[in-house]
Amino acid sequence: MMRYPNVRLRRLRRLKGLQTLVRETSLSISDFIYPMFITYGRNKKDNIEPMPGMYRLSLDLVMEETESISKLGIPAVLLFGIPSSKDSIGSGAYAGNGIIQEAIRIIKHTNPDLIVITDVCLCEYTDHGHCGLIENEQVDNDKSLDLLVKVALSHAHAGADIIAPSAMMDGQVYAIRKSLDSSGFNQTPIMAYSAKYASSFYGPFRVAADSSPQLGDRKGYQMDPPNVTEALREISTDIEEGADIVMVKPAMAYMDVIAKAKIEFKHPIAAYNVSGEYAMVKAASEHEWINGEKVALEILTGIKRSGADMIISYHAKELAPLLPQNSSF
Repeated sequence: MMRYPNVRLRRLRRLKGLQTLVRETSLSISDFIYPMFITYGRNKKDNIEPMPGMYRLSLDLVMEETESISKLGIPAVLLFGIPSSKDSIGSGAYAGNGIIQEAIRIIKHTNPDLIVITDVCLCEYTDHGHCGLIENEQVDNDKSLDLLVKVALSHAHAGADIIAPSAMMDGQVYAIRKSLDSSGFNQTPIMAYSAKYASSFYGPFRVAADSSPQLGDRKGYQMDPPNVTEALREISTDIEEGADIVMVKPAMAYMDVIAKAKIEFKHPIAAYNVSGEYAMVKAASEHEWINGEKVALEILTGIKRSGADMIISYHAKELAPLLPQNSSF
């Protein structure tokens, strides 16, 4: 085995240009998916307090916002809706004129090249805050599937490019894939929230989307954080059921899961750099304890290095001007 002084690993670190030439992982704008929160009203740009720089936008501001996202080179957005009212069955999630359905139509009419991904869940739309129907104070998996299918179909009819079921109901990918195919949407991909953990990092999102559960918690259907093998089983099942892209959520504390999934499956992998991860960077940066931009870039590079093919991140807009954009042939 060769060693010092014949081996000097620092030689390739001496100049920035040398570092660039041998760099193993490259983060680019084209890796990003930018989440958006859409609400009713006019000229509303409501600050989300625990997520500085993020807003709840009314429908009339969606066109301007998505145009700015496209100009930055970000290829895709992930939409979350805040309805005007809620009920026990989350009917606003699958209404033909629902908040997300209207947002999809605006974006695809004014900015057709931007990829629109829609979150398919019920938690933002139910008065109990859970991701499915409640029966006897428990989430009923099988009865929830019918409603999730209705949400997915309503999004597809409105023009969504990718359907992203996030409720963590067993069989949701199969049910949605079957329904999309039989309804003329066999070319619409599914991005499955396959390994979605019952994480404490979701707190700021629940403020943004007003989606905190009003009884119990989501540990009965979201994954237990210590488990890795279970995550691989979830991913494998979703692939078998027809998922085109699989996701690990959150990202930072679960890079080992991303890495194992990348080795195990030859499938595109999305990683969700979630609200709590974003909020921690922002809070520390505001206190000048860290350089927020540099830390965010380091975190996202780490997520990419672990095996993610695409990253959903609230940092995307602020970091886009600092990054290259991959060009196509």
